[in-house]
Amino acid sequence: MSATEELCEEIKRLQSELDETSRQKIQAAEYGLAVLEEKQQLQQQCEELEALYDTTRHELDCAKEVRVKTVANVFA
Repeated sequence: MSATEELCEEIKRLQSELDETSRQKIQAAEYGLAVLEEKQQLQQQCEELEALYDTTRHELDCAKEVRVKTVANVFA
């Protein structure tokens, strides 16, 4: 095999490795984006649940206050 042929083979091998590495990097980037999107969805869901918890807690506190006033009026 001549030096030129060896160089052509080496270039083909390196190009193949470069193509595979590029494919892997693209796939990793796609996975990373999917993870970020899922994280954002989970954060949104968490914020919604926290808001619902706060609202429910406030309603419970109001109901307890009304109950206490009602009981106080009954015994007054």
